[in-house]
Amino acid sequence: MTEKRSLVPIESIQRRIFVIRNERVMIDRALAELYGVETKQLKRAVRRNLDRFPSDFMFELTKEEYDSLRCQIGTLKRGEHTKYLPMAFTEQGVAMLSSVVNSKQAIEVNILIMRAFVELRKMISSHKALLRKVEEMEKKYDEQFKVVFDAIRELMTPPEKPRKKIGFVVKERRAAYGKGAKRKKKRQSWETLDD
Repeated sequence: MTEKRSLVPIESIQRRIFVIRNERVMIDRALAELYGVETKQLKRAVRRNLDRFPSDFMFELTKEEYDSLRCQIGTLKRGEHTKYLPMAFTEQGVAMLSSVVNSKQAIEVNILIMRAFVELRKMISSHKALLRKVEEMEKKYDEQFKVVFDAIRELMTPPEKPRKKIGFVVKERRAAYGKGAKRKKKRQSWETLDD
């Protein structure tokens, strides 16, 4: 194994894979950097061999897609302005690039990129399988735990605050029916003891 392969880990390649138009793609600038060529050389090689790149292998980004992508990956360095919109390559387009960009480094990096795409595909399929199992468990135990879930939801809802009365409220002194009457009786009973 060469030193260059150890310098480009699969995680680094996976960070350069984006989802555009519901396709996992890599942008021409990232591929050129990995292949060790300039972006304009890569684009030139692709334009010379356009018949190898149908629309499901490679497409040019729209201005809106490019602006959205720039927000995701950050801004360009000072002095790095693109004259043309970037090209996006699907997994098949990246595989076709190795035949167009004919260098040893391009072939080695291409193998790593293919492994990264396969790894992403495995992760997505295992994620979908796990999600499906969780949904099955929810359906299976939903009826059994419905009472428990309802009780938890009831406990989680805050109690309703008492509503304020609408309109003008007169605050008057209350008549002393309870305590005042008792004090009066006590005074009378003490007075009778004194007599």
